[in-house]
Amino acid sequence: MTEVLALDPQQPDPAGIARAAAVLRAGGLVAFPTETVYGLGAHAMDPDAVRRIFAAKRRPAEDPLIVHVHDASLVGQLAAAVPPIVDVLAARFWPGPLTIVLRRASAVPLEVTAGLDTVAVRIPAHPIARALINAAGVPVAAPSANLFSRPSPTRAAHVLEDLDGRIDMVIDGGATTVGVESTVIDLTTSPPGILRPGAITLEMIRGLLPDVCLRPSRTDESHSGGMKSPGLLSRHYSPRAALTLYEGLASEVVARMSADAAEAVARGSRVGIIIADEDAAPSPSDSLRVIQLGRERDYDALAANLYHALRSLDTAEVDLILIRHFGDSSGLSTAIHDRLTRAAAGRIVRVP
Repeated sequence: MTEVLALDPQQPDPAGIARAAAVLRAGGLVAFPTETVYGLGAHAMDPDAVRRIFAAKRRPAEDPLIVHVHDASLVGQLAAAVPPIVDVLAARFWPGPLTIVLRRASAVPLEVTAGLDTVAVRIPAHPIARALINAAGVPVAAPSANLFSRPSPTRAAHVLEDLDGRIDMVIDGGATTVGVESTVIDLTTSPPGILRPGAITLEMIRGLLPDVCLRPSRTDESHSGGMKSPGLLSRHYSPRAALTLYEGLASEVVARMSADAAEAVARGSRVGIIIADEDAAPSPSDSLRVIQLGRERDYDALAANLYHALRSLDTAEVDLILIRHFGDSSGLSTAIHDRLTRAAAGRIVRVP
């Protein structure tokens, strides 16, 4: 069984943090909350510990890990070169949900970087994450603490659903606040590119880097070689139930979703629908679950609730999940749409 250690998310007990840090230093695996999602941490400079992450998650070796540190001064130990723009970005966005891709220092194990000469680094803002990494005294490699390709965990219970008995410890610090993974920016290319959108938005980064562009690679399971960033597969963040994403005018989309759900229920399927609070919700039943995710333009709430909603419908054992697009493809809605597009794995209905 995995040990569960409950800590106050704002004032984590130093003794509990010390116990978890000792597990990391000894080569163990500790899941912990960050402001984005729960991460699965291991000693980043210990190749055996890093390989344990891949085994526990059933994660392909081509998918790199993000290395977490507690202070920007430590980035130079992980990167072969630290361009001045890193200090500018760090001053504005660290600690926080921004990951920066740089050239790898030779000391960083290739197991961390998917065999590439690049390394992804960030400083999380969550008090538990910062205290743990500081107490461990080592860089901590940490992907999301879930089985590979599943929706990322935003609660300790989600971690245990996937990894109970597969890891040493999970620190329960309550629900995460952001709810989607960090923004990843690649500084090894010109112009710099955002590989994975997140809460640090394209518009925010352009205030410091006017030439930055959105460049989320889309690969599939037949890809060869490593990727610069996690979260780039065309199918990712997926619930067990087949998810279909509906795009178009909200009222028309919800009407189409309701009709498609009624047809599926008539065929004997159990269906989950995810819509906005303002939407006209169909009447729920034993075969039709309805989740109103948040207000249509409240992207912070939509992102924070998304993965919990997907996992809740999996727990309800629905066969199909129908969800509508939220937002206008700017700001945080870009990240939400990215996750939903990958979760749908090509099942996208455009209305009309």
